[in-house]
Amino acid sequence: MKRGKETFETSTKGFIIRFAQPDDVSLVLRFIRRLAEYEGLSSEVEASEDVLRDSLFVKRQAEVIIGELEGRPVAFALFFHNFSTFLGKANLYLEDLFVDENCRGLGLGRSMFACLAGIAMERGCERLDWWCLDWNTSSIAFYERMGARPMSDWTVYRVEGNRLAELAEKI
Repeated sequence: MKRGKETFETSTKGFIIRFAQPDDVSLVLRFIRRLAEYEGLSSEVEASEDVLRDSLFVKRQAEVIIGELEGRPVAFALFFHNFSTFLGKANLYLEDLFVDENCRGLGLGRSMFACLAGIAMERGCERLDWWCLDWNTSSIAFYERMGARPMSDWTVYRVEGNRLAELAEKI
């Protein structure tokens, strides 16, 4: 994968990956909604264009890469840095990755992961982490073919909404 100023050329003919720009916010939101629909979680999407614009391009809390096949956006990945105290350095955390249903099986998902791995290496990260829903066996098989391994010794926990507010008040 060769990197240009803002794009990555891939080995898949006609497929390039680029960093999202502020005028891509509506596209990013469409990808998020399509992913939520695929996962059966459409009712949980609260993001708006304004929130995404602020989070991605003002506060820079996360980044997005967009995959385009023959000039048409067909994939996206949203990621950010997390930090490993044991390693003493930042790593990349992939929040979401989505490839259009009609473009799956073309190697585009693998190219998106290769791009993320390249970004991680370029930034001195040693890990790329993400979650996967337990029922998503096709994605799990894809990840394992890439050499990823499940972290079975860990359980994900979350505090949100009113419970988060209640916890914050206990300081």
